[in-house]
Amino acid sequence: MSSTTAPHRIAMTPGARRALDAASRLFYERGIHAVGVDLIAAEAGVTKKTLYDRFGSKDQIVVEYLAARDERWRAFLAERLNGAGPERDARVLAVFDASRVWAGEHSTRGCSMVNAHAEMSDPAHPAFPLITGQKAWMLGLFTDLARDAGAKDPDTLGRTLMLLHEGALVAHGLSVFPDALGAAREQARSLLATS
Repeated sequence: MSSTTAPHRIAMTPGARRALDAASRLFYERGIHAVGVDLIAAEAGVTKKTLYDRFGSKDQIVVEYLAARDERWRAFLAERLNGAGPERDARVLAVFDASRVWAGEHSTRGCSMVNAHAEMSDPAHPAFPLITGQKAWMLGLFTDLARDAGAKDPDTLGRTLMLLHEGALVAHGLSVFPDALGAAREQARSLLATS
């Protein structure tokens, strides 16, 4: 699986943790650009000065928010992959199952990385490599899983599985139709049967 250069991270004090928790909730619910540091400070019960002393900038709060969310997702997914059955396609389907549970519990408004990219598509933004790196990691994961499942062309299957997965995440976030991730899982199962 491919990985990305780790973003600069800060040490979390209790006040910084409260601020990050508040920012994470607000960024996901309202959007990154819609949330200012004044609101984050007020929600966290810290001063604006404390926010800037700890994080340095709103951009760093965004980096911390996305990096922490990605770390939680990867740990959540690793548990599901480790518990996947021995069948040839089980680990690929486990990604869709994990995403379905995660989306229901943590991502009712869609993928936080996709949402962040919609607001920050400038490659110069410090969160940009984290956003694109997370998606590159997912592509690498799907490609590796396709290879492990014995696909004749794991690169093509990995890209196709990634497209199914990401499209389902967007459809879920937009409530286009019920259980988009379940539908994507069934399409993935069909693809695996012919690969």
